[in-house]
Amino acid sequence: MDWQTLGSTPFLPPLYWRAALKRKITGSALPAQGLRCQISVNPEKVAAYRKVCGFADSPILPPTYPHILAFGLQMQLLTANAFPFPLLGLIHLSNRIRIHRPLGGVSQLRISVHAQNLQPHAKGATFDVVTTVEDSLGVLWEAESRMLCRGVKLEGEAPDDGQPTPEQVSELTRWKAPADIGRRYARVSGDYNPIHLSALTAKAFGFPQAIAHGLWNKARTLAALGDHLPTANIEIDVVFKKPVRLPSEVTLHTSAAGSSGELRLKGVGDIEHMTGKWRPIA
Repeated sequence: MDWQTLGSTPFLPPLYWRAALKRKITGSALPAQGLRCQISVNPEKVAAYRKVCGFADSPILPPTYPHILAFGLQMQLLTANAFPFPLLGLIHLSNRIRIHRPLGGVSQLRISVHAQNLQPHAKGATFDVVTTVEDSLGVLWEAESRMLCRGVKLEGEAPDDGQPTPEQVSELTRWKAPADIGRRYARVSGDYNPIHLSALTAKAFGFPQAIAHGLWNKARTLAALGDHLPTANIEIDVVFKKPVRLPSEVTLHTSAAGSSGELRLKGVGDIEHMTGKWRPIA
């Protein structure tokens, strides 16, 4: 991996412009380049994120918050000329985070992002966006977001990575995903993908209504789980199924509190929006 170190977090507006202009697949290999940057945590921005995602106040960062710190780097990586797939139209299939140590007392961090693991898929090709967060003691937090790009032709068989549906779960809580949550989450995350912002902008991309960000669904779920999970030495893996159309109500089903378990997020008419599991890091 060839690493480029940036002096500051990328400025987002030009990256949105690059994303809007690139609509074609330009290759079938991932660039062997990653991006790194030192980032400081802003307590006011963390507080705004907590409010939108339902996290209680705490000296420990929300388990999904490092995604927000890494978003600019991810945008720069995925809109670079060398990156073969257009950012708009990528589908977020799944997300796994690993929290190695409690995310408390965190201020200065080094964040690294790269793409790897390009594989054939029934509808195109998938790849992982890998994010690593380090402090002075080493790796603190890691994530892999699996993305699907439709229409890419790769040799080989698509691997079967379907997760079994959680069975031993019961209703824990429910909440409403309001019509404006896509816009509110965009303001705290920087992710202004049009499919999340309004029915009008979503229709331009083939959606009848705006849909909630997958990472808002995951964050809202982890906020609802609260003390149900350990704060460290944990891997939390979710698969995004049917999108949460806005506005709507969802129900969270989980197994009992503990070091490992399963979860299921369902909507009206038993629609399955997200399934997942948590366990100690192997």
